[in-house]
Amino acid sequence: MNSVAFMLPIALGMGLFGLACFFWALRRGQFSDLDGAAARILIEEDDLP
Repeated sequence: MNSVAFMLPIALGMGLFGLACFFWALRRGQFSDLDGAAARILIEEDDLP
C-alpha cells in the first residue's frame, strides 16, 4: 500500500506533463501539415539547379 501511495502521484504527474506537452505542440502548429511530409518524400530534387 505504501508503494501505491508513492507511485500514484508520480504517474499522475507524468501523465499531466505529457498532456501539457501535447497541448503545447498543438498550439505551436506541430500537427498542422500532416500530409506535407509524406508528399515531400515523392518530390525529386533533381529538377533544382
